[in-house]
Amino acid sequence: MEIKLAKTAGFCMGVRRAVDIVLDLAQHETKRRIYTYGPLIHNPQTIELLKSRGVHPIGDIGDIPNKGNAILVIRAHGITPAERKNIKQSGIQVVDATCPKVGYVQAIIKKHTTLNYTVVIVGDKEHPEVEGLLGYAGGRGFVISSVEEVEKVSCVEKICVVAQTTQDSDSYHRIVDKIKEYCPGAVVFNTICSSTEQRQAEVIAMSGEMDAMFIVGGKNSANTRRLADLAQRKQPRTYHIENLADMESIDISPFGKVGVSAGASTPNWIIDRVMDKIMEGQSHRLKGLGAMLNLWIMAVRTDIYSAIGAGCLCLAGMLLMGIPVQMSFIAIASLFVFAIHVLNRLISRQPAGLVGSFREESYRRHAKTYFFTAVLAIVAALIIAFQMSFTVFVALFIISFGGIIYNMNIMPGSFRVRSLKDFPGSKNVSMSAAWGFVAAVLPALGSHQSFHPGWVVAFSFAFGMVFIRSAMADILEMQSDKLVGQETIPVFFGREKTLTILGLMTLILSALLLASSPAGWTSSLSLFLLGSLLYVWICFEFCDKHAALSGAVKEGLLETSYIAAGFCVFLWRFF
Repeated sequence: MEIKLAKTAGFCMGVRRAVDIVLDLAQHETKRRIYTYGPLIHNPQTIELLKSRGVHPIGDIGDIPNKGNAILVIRAHGITPAERKNIKQSGIQVVDATCPKVGYVQAIIKKHTTLNYTVVIVGDKEHPEVEGLLGYAGGRGFVISSVEEVEKVSCVEKICVVAQTTQDSDSYHRIVDKIKEYCPGAVVFNTICSSTEQRQAEVIAMSGEMDAMFIVGGKNSANTRRLADLAQRKQPRTYHIENLADMESIDISPFGKVGVSAGASTPNWIIDRVMDKIMEGQSHRLKGLGAMLNLWIMAVRTDIYSAIGAGCLCLAGMLLMGIPVQMSFIAIASLFVFAIHVLNRLISRQPAGLVGSFREESYRRHAKTYFFTAVLAIVAALIIAFQMSFTVFVALFIISFGGIIYNMNIMPGSFRVRSLKDFPGSKNVSMSAAWGFVAAVLPALGSHQSFHPGWVVAFSFAFGMVFIRSAMADILEMQSDKLVGQETIPVFFGREKTLTILGLMTLILSALLLASSPAGWTSSLSLFLLGSLLYVWICFEFCDKHAALSGAVKEGLLETSYIAAGFCVFLWRFF
């Protein structure tokens, strides 16, 4: 089995720039409404994600009720000068997200029109980019889409030829050659985006090597349709996939080698989900290993893997502190983490929380099952805690209540901060604190021992591991074009500053683990637990460099850092 992901798949520079501009506005603009002039990009899932963040596409500026309290973003495809003038006269604040390469073509057309050239635009007549380009010709331009339409070109006038930036390179050159036959003096510009040419060349090359090709992207995306057409010419088993529903009727099992590419407006998280689906369909080829892989991914998707990881951290915490291992505390930690993760995903599922996540489909189909299972888990954890001691029960009840209300709007609508989630960086800090509490503080409270420094070491280890792993996962989600909010550290500080913070935290935690055993604060297990810290960084570097890994696999590998703590316990016991 071979699943090959094209290196050029996913957002192009212009699309990523437009999405980043809008996301930055959505994060910092709390008073003004944000609109885009038409869909920002040709991908319906991304448009829905942006709507959930308060960014709404409009077809006419008359659709904006309060123009003085609005920001209008010009989409990546650009608009006509007449539309731009109309928007400016309306008084609406404009943010231009036009792709710079589209802007370059607009400048060429504008310049040559003033020099009395007739402009020939090779592209799709009804495409928004072409409509915008035609506006810069000032009535001295027209669009052709095929060699057969070249006869519309008149050589009586000076001719300037440009291409839609996502045009098929081969088709454009054929049309240009035909134009030059009639008009040898035509001025020709190759304005096809270089990333488009590379994307098309890679798809053509892959199609000849693979048993099947999957081209991922919106059905309304011209460049995605063009990729599918190019792949179809060399590989008849080519499938244009907009969402997972398009894959339901496709039998993937006969294909030994599968190629995947995507249009310039397709976010990586959609590609991830297609990769996951292909992997599921191909897993029978791996026989027993495939079944284990599916079981592992299911555990990651359902948060069972996180629960097991919490149990491992709790086990490590008790042994660090020299507390006799009690399965009751391991059960409490596992049940609590499972319940809080699931309940928060359910609460935040609308409008934005799980959209784009590899968990989305599972939660959509089995929301009631998830809810009742989570409620049973938290009730079971509280019952076990009550049996341990009233102090442990009260402590767990308080932390559980705080975890459940994290995503809830508990303040009036007039307040800027309505939930705990609205505090910048709150997700990483609160989740790490909750894990540290159930993995270290609860066992310490239940041990009836007086305070000693080992408690701090155990809590610091659990807190640090969860903080580092969760921030790394958020960085990878950002790189996969998943819309994460300011409740995450990477959005608040940025990727590079976040990595610096995580590096400093790792150094401090490593020094604490190295010093704690010689100082008599903890058992010698602290030295072995350095392996967990080493693993999470190696894993992050590996996931960061391998774009072909799906979101579920990346998260599962990172969460294995908690399981690694349990493995360190095993090594410590053995040696």
